[in-house]
Amino acid sequence: MSDTSEMPRRGLARHIPLLVILSVAVIGAVTLGDYLSFETLRDNREALLAFRDGNYLTMAAAFVGLYVLIVAFSLPGAAVASMTGGFLFGLSMGTGLNVVSATIGATAIFLAARWGLGATLTAKLDSSEGTIKKLRDGLRENEISVLFLLRLVPAVPFFVANLVPALVGVKLRNFVMTTALGIIPGAIVFTWIGVGLGGVFDRGETPDLSLLWEPFIIGPILGLCVLAALPIAIRALRGKKEI
Repeated sequence: MSDTSEMPRRGLARHIPLLVILSVAVIGAVTLGDYLSFETLRDNREALLAFRDGNYLTMAAAFVGLYVLIVAFSLPGAAVASMTGGFLFGLSMGTGLNVVSATIGATAIFLAARWGLGATLTAKLDSSEGTIKKLRDGLRENEISVLFLLRLVPAVPFFVANLVPALVGVKLRNFVMTTALGIIPGAIVFTWIGVGLGGVFDRGETPDLSLLWEPFIIGPILGLCVLAALPIAIRALRGKKEI
């Protein structure tokens, strides 16, 4: 009797990490929007730069820790954090820290979702037949390409690209690899904007994020999307020919 009563409890316990993340995300969206902002960075930039100059490694570790929490709990301010990386650490180091932080945070939410709801959905997908089975097999056959597309397509929110793969049972190593590599183009752009934030603040302006949609920025990213989708298209054409 005790064993059977423990099973539902263990099943519920698997969902606790994801429930905590979702709860913190909702609370953070309501309460933290005014704090994780460009205004906060502007008002505290002298103190941040002074602390960085005297405690570089500590600042880098603190930055990574905060960025991981922002991503893992889907808190507002990810774009501000990325630009802060460029503002504090420059293009090369800033991009590296941004990519590492976002990858760790994304992996955390991926594991939380897969451990709970993802495990249930994956089991259902594995036992399904018909159209769902075809979709499942198609996804797994093109897993890496699909994951790259989720990271590269600008219209896909970052938290969606973290949760959906966990819910359909993609491999952890493929998720981590495509996340780390797939976010590099966007990370470079945001970090690059962040490098120039000091001058923007000096002029009393706010960062112009419309730069993200300029042809010389969005064009190469869309080109990478096409490259990521190419293997899917080739496999689909081969499949039709075989039929």
